[in-house]
Amino acid sequence: MTTHAPAPPHQGPSTAEELLTVPQVMARLQLGRSAVYDLLRTRQLASITLGRARRIPAHVLADFVRTRLEEDPA
Repeated sequence: MTTHAPAPPHQGPSTAEELLTVPQVMARLQLGRSAVYDLLRTRQLASITLGRARRIPAHVLADFVRTRLEEDPA
């Protein structure tokens, strides 16, 4: 009989895999719902759709902010 080491406990998604809801993006960017959906509609923010739910990968949001800071350093 062979014994296998137990699998490590599942540790939630890493930051790169974290999926954010529109309200979470609204809170992080301090923007309204319409503004976030405009960013999604114009493809300035990439997203995925799971059923009827829209999700924005956290790394996409971080890249968006980084790009905007590089374009317009205030």
